[in-house]
Amino acid sequence: MSSSGNEPVVSLSAFSYLYSEMVQYHQNRVDSISELERRLEATGFGVGLRVLELLTYRQRDYKRETRLMNVLQFVSTVAWKALFGKAADSLERSMDHADEFMIVDYTPTTSHYLTVPTDFGGLSADAYISGIVAGLLDGAGFSARVTAHTVALEEGETAPVTAASTATSPTFHAMAVGARNPMLPPRKDKAVFLVKFDPTVLSRDANMN
Repeated sequence: MSSSGNEPVVSLSAFSYLYSEMVQYHQNRVDSISELERRLEATGFGVGLRVLELLTYRQRDYKRETRLMNVLQFVSTVAWKALFGKAADSLERSMDHADEFMIVDYTPTTSHYLTVPTDFGGLSADAYISGIVAGLLDGAGFSARVTAHTVALEEGETAPVTAASTATSPTFHAMAVGARNPMLPPRKDKAVFLVKFDPTVLSRDANMN
């Protein structure tokens, strides 16, 4: 582990190796892709709870968020930066469902250097991050179901160039989802983390207006 300023930084290659080992561990103990995703989410959930505890401890002026939009901003900026070195690329509200929000990341750490083989069906390598988001929200008192989705970029939409997207690709050791060649063209998809809040959360937030 190295440090940048006062913030500790974990090397990308070290994280990728540990993540690959974790995926293989769960893969060998499940019978379906959906069960594998649930295990990755459950593992991330515990991480989210601990990250929230750590961030609130570090921020002496932190006040517990009580509004839905404020906690989403906290997750997509403060928590995202602490975890991935940058804020999420966007936070959007569903036009059709008041209880649904989307956190968008063009270069998610868990899948930016990976390709999922066709025989893995609809596996989302970013399920671990969706679990982290759920843990952060639940720990803050905002119960929600969070799922990770890979969405193709629309025509004219381009992923921003960031430190993560230009970093040297880590070496993956026998990972279940094969390593993405760093010489390949920029990815043509993005990770969308769909956050669907429990009805009680929406009701509580509405009563605070």
